Amino acid sequence: MQLARVIETSAAVAGTRSRTAKVAALAETLREASPEEVGVVTDYLAGRLPQRTVGVGWRGLQALPDPADASSLTVHEVDVSLSRLRAFAGAGSTAERGAELAALFGRATAEEQDWLVGLITGELRQGAGDGVMLKAIAEAAEVSEADVRRAVMLAGFAGPVAEAALAAGDGEAAAAALARTGLEVGRPLRPMLAGSAPEVGEVVDGSTPVAVETKVDGIRLQAHLDEGKVRLFTRTLEEVSDRMPEVVEEVRALPARRAVLDGEVIALAADGRPEPFQVTGARTASTADPASLRTRVPLTTFLFDLLHVDGRDLVDEPARDRWAALRDLAPDLLVPSTVTADPEVARAFFGDQVSAGHEGVVVKQLDAPYAAGRRGAGWVKVKPRHTLDLVVLAIEWGSGRRRGWLSNIHLGARHAESGELVMVGKTFKGMTDEMLEWQTRRFLELETHREGHVVFVRPEQVVEIAYDGVQRSTRYPGGVALRFARVLRYREDKPADEADTIQAVRAHLG
Repeated sequence: MQLARVIETSAAVAGTRSRTAKVAALAETLREASPEEVGVVTDYLAGRLPQRTVGVGWRGLQALPDPADASSLTVHEVDVSLSRLRAFAGAGSTAERGAELAALFGRATAEEQDWLVGLITGELRQGAGDGVMLKAIAEAAEVSEADVRRAVMLAGFAGPVAEAALAAGDGEAAAAALARTGLEVGRPLRPMLAGSAPEVGEVVDGSTPVAVETKVDGIRLQAHLDEGKVRLFTRTLEEVSDRMPEVVEEVRALPARRAVLDGEVIALAADGRPEPFQVTGARTASTADPASLRTRVPLTTFLFDLLHVDGRDLVDEPARDRWAALRDLAPDLLVPSTVTADPEVARAFFGDQVSAGHEGVVVKQLDAPYAAGRRGAGWVKVKPRHTLDLVVLAIEWGSGRRRGWLSNIHLGARHAESGELVMVGKTFKGMTDEMLEWQTRRFLELETHREGHVVFVRPEQVVEIAYDGVQRSTRYPGGVALRFARVLRYREDKPADEADTIQAVRAHLG
């Protein structure tokens, strides 16, 4: 398939607000792709690289060769070139990478160059959110959306699922191919996500027992144990095994041959209280001398789910059964929890956890399966304040004592269906001097262009915002504004496509 065909579809999807039209355009293109390239086409149309990263940032794409007069690049050629870029390492790799980029972009037309820059930098916003793409795969392969969603949950990414379904032939064969997609130890699956509620009493109503767990303010981690080999993955499915030797040792010591576990790791102070999130984030992000770091900033593991153990898949089993198996396997690593139907008991547990320095609680239904990659009523988080995870769209230069620093950030929420980012407000509150210094460096790295005193950035950085309420407003495109919004922290662990939605913001209208 020609790259130009993918770009044509990308433009068509971005140019319509109709979900039906988006799905139809995507499905048509997926059907046209060969079995060998449909996985790559799927990733491209979702705005993702199959390679995830290729070692090239925004600055490396500033000096491009003159564009080609005519389109000739194929999807396969682009994929091969990007794989080579990712593989370059060591002495001479900068020159090799530059030569590869020049060869690739020298064959691209001006339109293709612009599109490839967006794809490589993660700035490509096509309006093809996860739900739209999964429905398009289902339509193209003539299978149910539920079958596609489950397969993607277990495979982690949509590309391999589209490849399996569309290579199978007719709908019946495609459904059978998807049914064969199962949990594989060593391959990360999408983590289950939690909805949110403002108060414990909204989800613990006195009628049905639920589990109330400590919400640890750490880094989400999925651990895979396979005959002594341990692999650790973040919530974005990035492997970080080499960074956390103490966690690897704990998992390897468990009395099982093969297992997949879900939990959090966090840095605790000497008194057992959580360190500031930045301490945990810096420790888990660092690749420098893990042996020394584990001594200076040791990590504590808290497990809260078990998805597989010694040949037994547990994702479809009720939570109570998964937790019973987890208690048998790792009793010393469990996150604190209580089971109750009494709202007052739940509130007391919530208060104890907040007093101990934790974020709040997660209320979990005892009969819920592990619904990977989705938010729902199975898990509901409760924090002691209203918070949203939003995306920084732009930032303004400060004045007065903040002169020389980037200060006032523009906040965007994600549209649940299109994936587009909708502005919902600005804030300069809650920022320490250290945060101002950090964000000035960070957003200048993400800068795309300027308009007066406003620096526009690639929409990659997620920020956790506390607010007192939501009100209707015509000032911002989202039709709402946040009351007394202030910055709590920047989320280095969370990608922009997992930020809160504009629908979630509107649900809190006062």
